[in-house]
Amino acid sequence: MKRLVTLLAAVPVLAALLIPSVAFAAKPVSAGGGGSPTPKAEMVGYDISYPQCGKNLPTDYYFGIVGVNGGNAATANKCLADQLVWANQAKVGSNQSKRQLYVNTANPGEVISQITTWPTTSTDSNGNVPTNPYGACNGANDEACSWLYGWNRSIYTEGLFKTAANSKGLDSNTGDYVWWLDVETMNTWQTGSNQALIRNTAALEGFGAYYQSTGATVGLYSTAVQWAQITGNNISARSNLNGLANWRPSGTSLANAKSNCGVAPLTPGGFISLTQYISKNLDNNHSCI
Repeated sequence: MKRLVTLLAAVPVLAALLIPSVAFAAKPVSAGGGGSPTPKAEMVGYDISYPQCGKNLPTDYYFGIVGVNGGNAATANKCLADQLVWANQAKVGSNQSKRQLYVNTANPGEVISQITTWPTTSTDSNGNVPTNPYGACNGANDEACSWLYGWNRSIYTEGLFKTAANSKGLDSNTGDYVWWLDVETMNTWQTGSNQALIRNTAALEGFGAYYQSTGATVGLYSTAVQWAQITGNNISARSNLNGLANWRPSGTSLANAKSNCGVAPLTPGGFISLTQYISKNLDNNHSCI
C-alpha cells in the first residue's frame, strides 16, 4: 500500500498503466458512572506488503494486514505466503480481526488497447455469468464492463491468496478474511468527465461484489480527497459500497490516528474501523472499534 501521509491534492489520476466471514465489531459504548475512565491500552496492528519482503517484521502486534498484490491489480506480492504466516501469529485481544488483506484496485477502461484483461463478454474469469447490475458486457468502455473488470480482478487476486495460504497450510477460505479495497490515485483510473468517474465507481462495486459473494467482509481504504477524485462521490443508494467500514490514512502520529476515528465515512452508512499512521518507518494502525 502506498502511504498516504497527508490529504493534499493527489497526483494526476491516469497513472502509467504498465507500472501496479469475520464481521467488524460494533463500536464500544462507554459505560456510565463517575470518575475518569481508565485509558485503554493501545493494541497496535501493522500493514505490510511487497516492500517489506526480506525485512524484519514487528513481533508485538494484535492484527496484521497483508497486501495481496504487488502494487497494482495485475501483479502479485511475491512474499505473500510468508506474510500470511506473520499475520496469523498476531496476539489476541483486539476487536479487529487478527488477519486482514488489502487489494489494489483500478479501472483502465480508457486504454483498452493496452489491457489484455479487459472483459469482452459477460462471462467472468471462472466461466460463470455473474449478475451484473449494469447489464451485459460486450467489451466496451462502459459501466457493465467496468463492473466486470473489477469482479475479474478480484477473482485473480483471490487466486493469489489461495495459492499462498495453501502453500503454508493456512486457512484459504476467502470468506474468513477481511478484504480492504485500496483506492488510490497512483493506480490507473478513468478521468475527464463525470461519466468516467461513474465507471470508476462501477469497477469498485465489481471488486467488492466478488468478495461479498464469498461471504467476506469488505472495507474501503482511501482519503476523502482521493475517493472524490476517483469516484466523484457517485455512489447510488443501491450501491454495495454503502455502509462499508473505512480504513483511513492519518499522517505520522497516533494522536492524528485517534482523531480521524471521527471523520466522515467515504460512503453513506459507513464507519471508521481503522486509521493508519507512520511511525519508525512502519505503517502502524489504530483500531477505532
